[in-house]
Amino acid sequence: MSASSGSDLFSAAAGGPERAGDLRPPLAVRMRPRTLEEVAGQEDVLRPGSPMRRLIEGAGGLAGPLSAILWGPPGTGKTTLAHLVATAADRRFVELSAVTAGVKDVRQVMDQAMQERSLHGRQTVLFLDEIHRFTKAQQDALLPGVENRLVILVAATTENPSFSVIAPLLSRSVLVRLGPLDDDQVRGVIRRALADERGLDGGFTLDDDALDHLVRMAGGDARRALTTLEAAAGVAADERPAGREDQLAAITLATVEQAMAHAAVRYDRAGDQHYDVASAFIKSMRGSDVDAALHYLARQLEAGEDPRFIARRIVIAASEDVGLGDPSALQTAVAALHAVAQIGMPEARIILAQAVIHNALAPKSNAAYAAINAAIADVRAGRGGPVPAHLRGSGYAGAERLGHGKGYRYTHDEPAGVGPQQFLPDDLAEADVDYYHPTGRGWEERLGSRWRELRRIIRGR
Repeated sequence: MSASSGSDLFSAAAGGPERAGDLRPPLAVRMRPRTLEEVAGQEDVLRPGSPMRRLIEGAGGLAGPLSAILWGPPGTGKTTLAHLVATAADRRFVELSAVTAGVKDVRQVMDQAMQERSLHGRQTVLFLDEIHRFTKAQQDALLPGVENRLVILVAATTENPSFSVIAPLLSRSVLVRLGPLDDDQVRGVIRRALADERGLDGGFTLDDDALDHLVRMAGGDARRALTTLEAAAGVAADERPAGREDQLAAITLATVEQAMAHAAVRYDRAGDQHYDVASAFIKSMRGSDVDAALHYLARQLEAGEDPRFIARRIVIAASEDVGLGDPSALQTAVAALHAVAQIGMPEARIILAQAVIHNALAPKSNAAYAAINAAIADVRAGRGGPVPAHLRGSGYAGAERLGHGKGYRYTHDEPAGVGPQQFLPDDLAEADVDYYHPTGRGWEERLGSRWRELRRIIRGR
């Protein structure tokens, strides 16, 4: 191993006098990709000829955009891509955070960029993290430098730029959407950090279950995975027996749990636990137990489950189990589905919780679920003859000769807005089929009396 080996790196953690390792940059910073080839994921964003690839490779001028807004969840490579934009073409790199920077800082960067271009002919890359935190006035201060190509702005945000970035800045930049890393990509990032001399340099072993747990808890966030790995390595080095510093320290599941300050969630996204927890989640909402539903929601989130999967299950439950007992539950669930896709974790947990609570507390009805299943069963059994002639399309030549549309009663001409008429095929009309049975719960209670009255008028019974 090199002088910066895993043993040396964590010698201070064992209580020794050497503290130099504490001064090293965090593992996630040390392992930041130096080339495009080292970047994990984002294949579509970095495909040959893509705007981001052209920007990194220095293709500017009229043919390529000179600024970019990177939109994606944490730990997906926004800062990395900004560094590559600067280093790949030997540009000057300046980093600002919208949390602490102001208009004065922006103008100072612009002045320095002007000097750099005039004296050395170098472009300046301004990486602005969390641009959504900049006010309109602060964003306006960026416009002259971006428009005149004085700086290459690479702005990062976890929020939808359409709502958080001013239109003039959006129109002068290319919008790059980054997605979370998949499990295999996160696993690759961790393994590379274990072996690379910039990382743990082969000084540690990592158990398979510990690796799986790191991947689950990362939730597609490479930075989170590396930060947790570094903390676990510190614990492992600390627990290594005295006098055995030459021995590889073992990172186990217990080590990772200790580093994360809470126990591993026993949940396998590809195994039985995945389906068991998801099933318990749905049944708890159906059973109106808010606390249990929130517990299983938390277990899924803490295990790194895709929040979009959870949101889809809530939408299904809002129709299958709540239905017309409270139609607004479906509206809440669908809104949550869209919001989760735009916002991502960790804020998505709040949106999901709201939808779960609405579902759990709403009056329950599976009448719509039962009704469509009964109708499908009849269709599969071969019931349901031809469409009655008066309901058939009559807007084409020859339809009248065939009798299509003859005898149809236009509903809006009826005094009550509804009148007697056969809509079902003959065999089902004769059987007087009845698929929909409203419950007496919630909003659906009033639908029951209305449907009984409508059915009496339409069918004359």
